[in-house]
Amino acid sequence: MLQRAITGFLFVLVLITAIYFGAYSTLFLFMIIVLLGIDEFYALVKKNKTVNPQNFQGVITGLTSFVLLAFAAQQIMEIKYTLYLIPLFFLTFIIELYRKKDHAFINIAYTLLGVFYVAFPFAMLYHLGFYQENQFTPTFSFQIIIGFFILLWSSDTGAYLAGRFFGKHKLFERISPKKTWEGSIGGGVLSLIAAYVISLFFHNIELKDWMILAIITVVGGGLGDLVESMHKRNLNVKDSGNLLPGHGGILDRFDGLFIAVPFIYAYLIVVSN
Repeated sequence: MLQRAITGFLFVLVLITAIYFGAYSTLFLFMIIVLLGIDEFYALVKKNKTVNPQNFQGVITGLTSFVLLAFAAQQIMEIKYTLYLIPLFFLTFIIELYRKKDHAFINIAYTLLGVFYVAFPFAMLYHLGFYQENQFTPTFSFQIIIGFFILLWSSDTGAYLAGRFFGKHKLFERISPKKTWEGSIGGGVLSLIAAYVISLFFHNIELKDWMILAIITVVGGGLGDLVESMHKRNLNVKDSGNLLPGHGGILDRFDGLFIAVPFIYAYLIVVSN
C-alpha cells in the first residue's frame, strides 16, 4: 500500500510539473509516455502467440506521428507536413512482406492499432494545450490538460469510494466484476464537483464546458477502463505491465484517457466552430 502511494504521488508530481512548465516539457513527457505505452502494448499483445507486431516500426511511427502532430498543433510546422505520415503507415505493409512471419495482416493490424490507440490520443491532448477562449492559438496553457487529469482522477476516486461503500449493482460483470453502477454515479458526482471548482481557477473555457468535459470524462474514462480490462481479460493478465510499482503499467494508468480524450477533442472542435 505504501509503495502504491509513493508511486502515485511521484507519478502525479512529475505529470503536473511537466505540464505546468510549458509546451516543451509537456511534449517531452508525452513523447516518453507514447514510447513506453506503444512498447508496452506490443509486449502485451505478444502474449497471444499468434500475434507478432513490428515493435520498432510501430514505435517509430507512433513517435513520429505524435511529434509531427504536436508541431502542427504548436504552429511551428505547417499541417501539410503531417502528410508524410501516410507513406510511413504504409511502410508497415511493405516491412511485413520481408518478415516471413505467420498471420501477416494480424501483425500489421496490431502494429497500427498500437499507434492509433496510444499516440493519437496524446497528440490530441497536447493540442488541447493550445485551446483558449473557443479557439486554438499558438500559445500554450496548462489549464485544459491539467483540468482534464483532475477530472479523470476525481472520477476514478469517486467511483472507487462509492463502489466500495455503496456498490451493489454490477456495471459490466463479464468484463470487470468489481465495477458497479453506484461507483459510476459516485465518479460522476465527484467529477462534476471538481469541474465546478476547476472553473473558479481555470478560465480557458466556461463553466458549462467544464461540466460537459466532466460528463465526457466519466463516460469515456469508464469505457476506456472497460476496454483495457477486456483486452487484459482476453490475454489472462492482471496488469498491462509493471513499470509503475503498485499501479501496473502505462496502459493501466492512462486507459481512461485513450477513449475520453478523442471525444473531448471532438466536442471542443465543434464548440470552436
